[in-house]
Amino acid sequence: MRGPAGRGTNDAVSPRDPVPVSEAVVRPEWTDRNGHMNLAYYVVIFDQATDLLFDALGIGSGYSERSGNSLFVAETHIRYERELREGERVNVASYVVGADAKRLHFALEMRPAGEQRRAALQELMAVHVDMAVRRVVPFPPDRRVAIAELAAIHAERPRPAGLGRHIALPG
Repeated sequence: MRGPAGRGTNDAVSPRDPVPVSEAVVRPEWTDRNGHMNLAYYVVIFDQATDLLFDALGIGSGYSERSGNSLFVAETHIRYERELREGERVNVASYVVGADAKRLHFALEMRPAGEQRRAALQELMAVHVDMAVRRVVPFPPDRRVAIAELAAIHAERPRPAGLGRHIALPG
């Protein structure tokens, strides 16, 4: 499964399948006065990758329509590590860091296509919400299993550098 957004994909893939990789190209209107991609558009690209991850876990838009539940991002941290310029193609890989009954901790790494050096890292905590009452509720058992399976697979992979880092001045 590859694509810019994953919207409209309602079928979950097996957690044993590769996690979808989101792809995007830096558009001219995404650049700012510094001649590189504005920080807001990193978020746009990361959000598209989030949609693909949620679809892969069976908690995407189709799940929301069927169940009346959704996910809200409660916290996010972004590290901008490399400039991206107009026309550059980027890939975003997803990592499930962990989960509990009501929360999903995940990370997204953005790299220019064909390069190993990372451009940005986004770390997020999402909560599972019953949309009828707008309250945090547990994931259904089958989704908890799917999330746990993918988290276990990702635990065997190297973690993205910088996870859990907080903002602070050195010293």
